[in-house]
Amino acid sequence: MKQADVKVGLAGSGFVGPAHLDALRRLGIEVLGLCEDTPERAKEKAAGLGLPKAYASFEAMLVDPAIQSVHLTTPNYLHYSQAKAALLAGKHVVCEKPLAMNTKESAELVRLAREKKSVGVVNFNLRFYPLNLQARSMVQSGEIGEIYIIQGSYLQDWLLFPTDWNWRLEPELGGQLRAVADIGSHWLDTVQFITGLRVKAVLADFQTFLPTRKKPSRPPDTFSGKLMKAVDYVDQPIYTEDYATILLRFKGRARGVLTVSQVSAGRKNRLFYEIDAAKSAIAWDSEHPNEMWVGHRDRPNEIWMKDPALLAPEARRYVSYPGGHNEGYPDTFKQLYSAVYDYIRAGDLSASPEFPTFEDGHLELQLGEAILKSAKEGAWVEIT
Repeated sequence: MKQADVKVGLAGSGFVGPAHLDALRRLGIEVLGLCEDTPERAKEKAAGLGLPKAYASFEAMLVDPAIQSVHLTTPNYLHYSQAKAALLAGKHVVCEKPLAMNTKESAELVRLAREKKSVGVVNFNLRFYPLNLQARSMVQSGEIGEIYIIQGSYLQDWLLFPTDWNWRLEPELGGQLRAVADIGSHWLDTVQFITGLRVKAVLADFQTFLPTRKKPSRPPDTFSGKLMKAVDYVDQPIYTEDYATILLRFKGRARGVLTVSQVSAGRKNRLFYEIDAAKSAIAWDSEHPNEMWVGHRDRPNEIWMKDPALLAPEARRYVSYPGGHNEGYPDTFKQLYSAVYDYIRAGDLSASPEFPTFEDGHLELQLGEAILKSAKEGAWVEIT
């Protein structure tokens, strides 16, 4: 099977759906069409995105024999049922995180993907920034020495105001975890991927700074082009976290700490980590993704610039432009799907994949459940 011969169906067309579509198109992978929550919305979105088909339902998309792979960019509560249905229909699945709403569901999806010999992917795309791949090479080769400390944060400000609203604020749609599941999971996946170290225990502290928010009384699109007034909102209690700090114990001696926030003014989308080791240290900031700091005790520190000519071969493979030509967030989707569809084309499902799998998605849900339990109990919780 040639890579270009894989045909894809897209479920959902909100913020991240078009990012999937753009990346697939840049790779020459054909997206046949999409489905939405209503046939009318599917037609509108398909026309706007230049797709040939608008499926009347998710089930209608699955029965199209021309589609071999399905990308799920729907709200969290739909992921499990849609991924399961796609696997049972014999499709490969690329699913946005979280993979499911709990570990019972995610464990079933892991088992089902193996049983059906389908490729299951969770969209932890931030692994595929070139300098994250370079950091992984440097860490796992032993170049920076034994890891002591893994510290960092994932900060955003898009839910800072009481009038900020999104379906992720509703537990029945997004789950019991919000900031940790939405962005903290990316940080946890990235640092575990880079270091090869699994988290073995957590101690978490949560805070909800806005216990009541103003929910639009009608769909926000209704108010396009005009100021919203007090009458346009209803007060909605909030039960998920705006903020979390999590102490981490990794396998071996390494220790860490993660801060997650969706109410940090001015931080638009900042994943930051620093890995402090016996020989040197590495730090990276997603708002400056083409630079990586390398710290030394006995010589001047370095700033690495993304340049394929200077990167390790395993990082160079996922760089599309020469040094000085910056690559960013949309490129991480492209590089992730390049890895996924090269793997599908090769056809050897026993090979170890470079991309995040359903197993990784299951691990993140295990971590999330342990973090939530720790926050409720105020105690360390082991990852079992």
